[in-house]
Parts: sequence; C-alpha cells; structure tokens
Amino acid sequence: MDKIRKFELMEKIVHELNDLKLSQQALIQKLGKIEVDNIDLGDKRLDKDLPDMHQRVSDNMDAITGILEYFAGQTTEYENNNNIAQLKDQEAIEALK
Repeated sequence: MDKIRKFELMEKIVHELNDLKLSQQALIQKLGKIEVDNIDLGDKRLDKDLPDMHQRVSDNMDAITGILEYFAGQTTEYENNNNIAQLKDQEAIEALK
C-alpha cells in the first residue's frame, strides 16, 4: 500500500471512530432519559438494570475516546513524517501529464 492510500485509510478509521464516539454519546443520553422517566414510573427491573447498562456504555465511550485520541495522533504523525500534502500535490501533477 502506498503512503497516500495508507494515510487515507487511517483518516477513514479516525472518521469511523469519531462516528462511533458520537453513537455512544447518543446511547448515554437515551439511557439517561429512560432513567429519568423511570424515576416517576419506578419499574424495579429498570431500576436494577439501567445503571449497569449506563456504566457499560460509559466505559465503552471512555475506551473509544482513548483509541480515537491515540489513532488521530498516529495519523497526524504519519502525515507529517511522510509529507502527505507534498505527495498528493505530486500525484495530482502526474495525473495531469
């Protein structure tokens, strides 16, 4: 795999990790709303299970955030170390020939 394609794949993974993070945030919000609604309802099963679900999703969110920060840093480092912008410019020039 050439350097530009590798970088593009790395960027795609960063984007997908960010999407995953946003999905986890949405799950946390939804679980929070259900927990608040259940305060009035008082369903015992929900009282028992929702806090554990909320904690697992929150733990996943922390893991995803850590991976995203790490991999975004790796992607930026790869871009800088391999002069990706210059390689893309060179590729564009060669395509015009």
